[in-house]
Order: sequence, then structure tokens, then C-alpha cells
Amino acid sequence: MRIIPSIRWVLIVVAVVCLSIASFAQVGIVVTFAPPALPVYEQPPCPDAGYLWTPGYWAYDNDYGDYYWVPGTWVMAPQVGYLWTPPYWGWGGSGYAFYPGYWGPQVGWYGGIAYGFGYYGNGYEGGRWNNGQFYYNRSVNNVNITNIHNVYNTTVNENNNRVSYNGGQGGINARPTAAQESAMHERHIPPVAAQNQQVEAARGNQQLRASVNQGRPPIAATAKAGAFSGGGVVPAKAAGAPYHPPANRAAGNAAASHPANEAARPATPANEARPANEAARPTNEAARPAAPASAARPATPVHAKELPPHPALPPPNTGNAKTDQKYQKQQQQLAAQQEADHAKLAQSQEQEHQRLAQQQASAAKTQQVEQKHQQQTQQMEQKHVQQQQTMQARQQPPASHAAPPASHAEEKPAK
Repeated sequence: MRIIPSIRWVLIVVAVVCLSIASFAQVGIVVTFAPPALPVYEQPPCPDAGYLWTPGYWAYDNDYGDYYWVPGTWVMAPQVGYLWTPPYWGWGGSGYAFYPGYWGPQVGWYGGIAYGFGYYGNGYEGGRWNNGQFYYNRSVNNVNITNIHNVYNTTVNENNNRVSYNGGQGGINARPTAAQESAMHERHIPPVAAQNQQVEAARGNQQLRASVNQGRPPIAATAKAGAFSGGGVVPAKAAGAPYHPPANRAAGNAAASHPANEAARPATPANEARPANEAARPTNEAARPAAPASAARPATPVHAKELPPHPALPPPNTGNAKTDQKYQKQQQQLAAQQEADHAKLAQSQEQEHQRLAQQQASAAKTQQVEQKHQQQTQQMEQKHVQQQQTMQARQQPPASHAAPPASHAEEKPAK
């Protein structure tokens, strides 16, 4: 039987399961020129108890061959006890590789980069978890003690180095400790939906590109993710160092997306940069209109009710009517079970929405629930795809017997 997979279904699932990770992490990006220095900026006030600081950093847009600033922001941790390990850039011999950030029970290695506000190259000194509550170190965090009472005050030796990458010419010369190496292999959670939203908003904002702001972004930090206007927006006071654009940014762009081992976050990337197709890249980038992020990237479904119906699997065609009938029944049972899963999760999520409304839950609590819903939806869809793939593989007909090989008897010469 020849199985023709549903391309539409595959694309939907890839978007659901992978978009939130790929959009933020830029896994495997390698760039031939270093990112700008970290800008100087103040931290906006923490919006509410339970929010954790995620520092700003330079990301890279391969479409424009330019770095852009992702503003620092406050977000809710995906679960109690987890801390954020920031992403970082590291020299890999032929370029600067991007290593994505993650949530985990311990702060891992982030290149020795001094992002500030508790992240000074090793570990995190901005706060800690205690009995299910997050406590803030007031010496490095902007916290209003009138609204937030889980605070303490510990003096920290601040590192004001503005270099934004590890290794290479002018980079941070540091290596991970044994504990940080161990943290790399622990259970991790990728960036949450709010962080992905922050990246997408930054990517679509032309003013945040390094070539435009000269290393001094007008939006250096935000009180909440995706909120790029209003009182919670903080501009950079200054660039971290004089901005020096590469001699030929288009030619210098050798970024390539290819798989990397995120869990290990090695100091040297496994894959080297691939040469960019410079002939296809327009030389006048200023003339290229900036498209909004949503134009090229579909929104990731957050709730089960937002998912499209599952497409039917191809009908069995084994050549045996009895076997085909059996397989068809199995497909129907799987489809019914998956639809029941959709309905059950959609009902559960809707009930949680109703409880939040009745309790007049805070914005922080609502965001936490929405993040949980997105994870539930992604996990369910990933499970469903695996079930369908397994069934398709199991229902394939046995390979037909190969034709007997041609005789290799020595030919007699023609008379």
C-alpha cells in the first residue's frame, strides 16, 4: 500500500509542537560576525509577585542579515521551583553560534555573560524559591515592596562587562563549572508563550535592529511581554560600546538553521556555518519592507478548541478485504478516541477559564493558566501525531516479493 501523508496535517502539527521553541531559540544559528555589546538600561518594576526576570539579549534575523534586540521582560515561570537560564552567543571556530535559553530547577551555563539584574556570568543572584514562593533580592531587582512582600536584601558584586558573547576575538573567556555542566543535562522546559511573544514582537520592530539603533535600542526592557508601548517600556540609556557594523553585512551573513543539541549546550557547536546564498540576497536591504511577524508565522494554538479537526488516514489497501476492514475499524476507533481527547481537554480548559472569571484572578494567575493550556494542547497533538504515524506504519502491506534475479549464465557468442 502506498501511504500518502496529509501535508496539511503535518504542517499544522509542526506549527503546534515546534513553533514556540523554534521562534525563540533560533536553534543552530551561526553568524560570522559578533553581536553588539549589551546596552545599558534600567529594569522596569516587577508587575506582580511570581514574575521572574528574563534579561534582554541580541538575537539574529537571517532574513535581514542583522542582529535585533529582544527586550528584557518579566514572565511567569512555567512551574514552581524553576529558574531561567538565558541564551548566549559563543564562538565555534567559524562563527558565533546561538545557544537557546531554558527553564530548569537550576540555572545552567549562559556563556559567562553579565546580563545584569542578578545574572552576572555565573548562576543567578536575583532571587530564590522558598516553600513554593519566589523571593526577590531587592539589591538587584526593581520591586515595589508595597505590593510584593517576598523580598530580601543581599549585596551582590556586580559585573558590568557589556560583552555579549563567549570566546572569539574580544569575547568572554570563561568555561562552565561542573555544576553548570550537570544542569545542562537536567529536565528543561523551553521558553514559555510570553517569551515567544516577546521575540516575535521584537523581530517585527525595525527600530530594534542593530543597524538602525546602533546598539542602543529604544525599547530595552518591558514590564510585560509583548507590551512595547506604555509606562512599562524602558529605553536604553546608552550603547554598551561603540557600534561597529560589519564591512558588508549581507556578505557576512552566513547564518544557517540546523539542528543543535540544546540540552548539552556545548561550548562549540557541532555544525559549522553553511555559506549563504549571497546571489539571492538583495544588496539594498533598506528597500525591503518589514513584514509583521504574524504574516509569515501562524499563531500557535493555545487551547484545544482552537485546533482544526484531524484529517482521516488514507484508507487501507492491503489487497486483502478482511484485513482492510479490520484496519479501517482501527482507524475509526483511533479517530473517535482522539476527538474525545480534544473534547475532554477543551471542556477542562473552559472550566478553568470560568473559575478564573469567578475568582477575578490576577493577570499573573491568568497568564500562568494560559501557559499551562498551551503546553497541554501541544502535548496532546504531539501524542496524536505519533499515534497516527504508528498506525500507518503498522498497516502497511508486506513488501512484495522481488522478481528473481536475471540469469548470469555466460552468454555464448553468436554464430
